[in-house]
Amino acid sequence: MRSARSSPAPSHLSSLLKPGYGLWLTVREFSGFAANATYLWPRWLVLRAVGFVFLFVFSGIIVESRALIGPDGIVPLDEFFRQLRGLFPGAADALISAPTLFWLSTAPAFITTLAWGGLVAAAALCLNLWPRLALAACWLFFLSFASTWRVFSPAQLDNLMLEVALLCLPFAPAGFRPGLGATSPPRPLALFMVRWLLFRVMFESGVVKLVAGDPHWRDLTAMEVMYETSPFPTLLGYWDHHLPHVYHLFEIALTFAAELAAPLLAVFGGRRGRWIALLTWTVFQIGIQLTSNFGWLNTASLGLGLLLLDDQMLASVTTRLKPSGLSARLTLPICPPVSAPSRAWRSRVLGLALWTHFALSIVFLAKACGLPLPAALTAPVRLVSEFRSVNEYSLYATFVPDRFQVEFEGSNDAGRTWRTFDYRYLPQHPDQITPFIAPWFARFEATLQIAAWNGRKSPVVPVVASHLLTRNPDVMRLFRTDPFPDRPPTIIRMRGYRLTFTDLDTYRRTGRFWHKELVGDYLPALWQNERGEIAEFSLAPADTALRSGNFSAALSFLEQQFALGNLDAGLRLADFYARGLGLRPDPAKAFALFSDLASRGELSAIHNLATCHEYGIGTPSDLARAATLYRTAADLGYTLSYYNLGAMHALQKITPPDDVRGLALLLRARSRSRGDDPIARFILEDRSGHRQRLLDRMTPAAIALAHEQATRRP
Repeated sequence: MRSARSSPAPSHLSSLLKPGYGLWLTVREFSGFAANATYLWPRWLVLRAVGFVFLFVFSGIIVESRALIGPDGIVPLDEFFRQLRGLFPGAADALISAPTLFWLSTAPAFITTLAWGGLVAAAALCLNLWPRLALAACWLFFLSFASTWRVFSPAQLDNLMLEVALLCLPFAPAGFRPGLGATSPPRPLALFMVRWLLFRVMFESGVVKLVAGDPHWRDLTAMEVMYETSPFPTLLGYWDHHLPHVYHLFEIALTFAAELAAPLLAVFGGRRGRWIALLTWTVFQIGIQLTSNFGWLNTASLGLGLLLLDDQMLASVTTRLKPSGLSARLTLPICPPVSAPSRAWRSRVLGLALWTHFALSIVFLAKACGLPLPAALTAPVRLVSEFRSVNEYSLYATFVPDRFQVEFEGSNDAGRTWRTFDYRYLPQHPDQITPFIAPWFARFEATLQIAAWNGRKSPVVPVVASHLLTRNPDVMRLFRTDPFPDRPPTIIRMRGYRLTFTDLDTYRRTGRFWHKELVGDYLPALWQNERGEIAEFSLAPADTALRSGNFSAALSFLEQQFALGNLDAGLRLADFYARGLGLRPDPAKAFALFSDLASRGELSAIHNLATCHEYGIGTPSDLARAATLYRTAADLGYTLSYYNLGAMHALQKITPPDDVRGLALLLRARSRSRGDDPIARFILEDRSGHRQRLLDRMTPAAIALAHEQATRRP
C-alpha cells in the first residue's frame, strides 16, 4: 500500500522540474554549449563587421592623430610621457597606467606606422586573412592610441572596440586563410564570452537609464532632448525631434525593449527569442545611427547583434526563401572543437583568462545596476582599467538639458571684425545640419562638443586657440576652411553658444534648423604680439588699480587693452564714462563706445546702446530705435534684452500696445534666467513689478496666450 502511494512521486517531480530543465537548456544554448548548433556563418559575418568598423577607427586616427598627439599637436605624446615618468618612477607602474607601444617612440613616423599598421590589420580582418593576428594587431595598435589620447578618447566608443577585439581573438578561426573555419569551430566558452559582451552592452545600457535617476527617463521626455543635444544630429533627427510626444513614447518603449527585454529574450527565449531580440536590436540601432551620428557605436552594435544567430537559424531562413543551394551551404556538420593533447595547456590558460574576464565583467554589471561594491572587488578592476578591455556600458544614462557649443573666432584688425573657424561637421550656422557621417567618428569635434556642456572649463579649448594663432597647419586642417587667407589673426576668442532646434514653421519659412544664442565667452580671448608671444586678455591689473583707488591707472590700462582688441576692456571703459567712476560722467563718450562695440557685434553693447536710446543717455531719446536694438539683442540670445523689451511693453513705450507680447517676453526672460548671477536675480525678482502690471490689466485668455507664446521656440 505504501509503495502504491509513493509510485506517482517520480512523475510528479518530473513535471515540476521540466520547466526548469527547459529553461536551463535555453540558457545553455545561448551560452554556446548546445549540441545541435554550429556558428561558422555568424562568426564569419561578425568578424567581417568588426574589421569594417576598424577600417573607420584607423582611418580617423590617420586623419587626426598628427594634430592631436603629434610633436606639435594639441596634447603631444612627449608631454604626456614626461608627466607619467614624474608620477610613476617605476617602469611597471608607468606601463600599467599607459599600456601603449608609444613607450618605444613618440616620433611622427612611429605614430604614422601604428596608424597605417592598424588600417592594414583591419583590411586583413575584412578579407579573412589571418584573423587572429589581425585582431591582435587591431587591439594592440588601437590600445596604444586610446591609452594616450586622454581627453580625445571617449570611453564608450573606444572601450567597446577594444573589448570586442580582445574577446574576438579566441572566437576567431585559426590559420592564414581559414575560410569559414570549419576545422576550428568556435569553442563554447569563446562563443559565450562574445555573447555575454553583447548581453552586457544591451542590458547595462538599459539598467543605467533606470538607476541613474535622470528626470528625462523618469518623466518620459528623453526623446524631447536627445536629438537636439547629440553631437551630430542629422536631418532625420531634426524631423524626429518634432514628431508628436506619443511617437517619442513609442521610441522610449523601443529603447527599453531593445536594451532590457531583448537581452533577456535572447538568453531565455531560445531561437525564436533570439530572432525577436535581433530584430528589435537592429531596428533600434539603425534608428539611432540615422538620427544621431554616434560614430561607429551603432554599426559595431549591429555587427555584434549577429552573434545571436547560428548556422541553423540562417539555414531555416534561406529554406523559407527557397534558395535551396544557399540553404545547403549554410547547413553544416556539427563538429565540436577538440583540443589536441599537446595543446591542452593552452586551452586551460585560455579558459582561465576568459573566466577571469567574466568575473571582472560581473563587477561592472553590478556597478551598472547600482549595487554597492566592496573595495576588494573594485581593486582588481582598477588594476586593469587602463587596458579598457573589460568595461561598463552606460549609454545615455543622463542628458544635458541644453546644447552648448564652443566656437573659435579670430580677428586681424584689433577686434573690429571677427571671422569664424568653421567645423567640418558640427552645426554652427542656423541653416546647417550635420550630414550622415556615421560610422565615421569626428573625434576632435565630438571632444569639443562634450567639453562645451561639461560643467568644468576644458583646458583643451585654449590650447586649440593658441594653435590657431600660431597657424599650426595640422590643427587648422581639422577645420573646414581657413578664414584668414589674407592676413593671420592676432586675436582668437572662444565663444559659447546655446543652440536649439527651430520649430517646423520657422524651418519652412526660413530654412533655419537652429536658433543660435550667445551665452558668453567660454574663456578669455588669446592675443599674439609682434614677437609671436601669446597671452590671455585679462582685466586683473585694472581691478587691482581700482581696489587701490588708482582710477587713472585703471583707465589707462583699459584704454591700452581696448586698443589691442580686448572688447571686455571697451565695455568696462564705457561703464566708466556712463557712471563716472573716478572721472566726470561723459554720457556722449559712453554712447560712442557702446556704438563702436555694437558695430563689432558685442551683444551686451547692443543692449546698452538700446538703453541709451530708451533713456536718452548721450543721445536724444528714441523709443523706436531702443525697441529695435533690444529686439536684435534678444534674437541673438541676450536674456536681459527680453526683459527690457517686455518692460517697454508694460510701460506702454511701444506702439501699438501689445500686452500679450510684453508678458510673453517677460516670461521668456524669466524662464531663461538660471544660476545666481546678478542679471538672473534682477529678472527673477522683477522689483519694478512689470509682470504684475501686465497681469493686472490682461484677461485670462490673453494671459494664457502670452504663456503659449513664451514657450514657443524663438
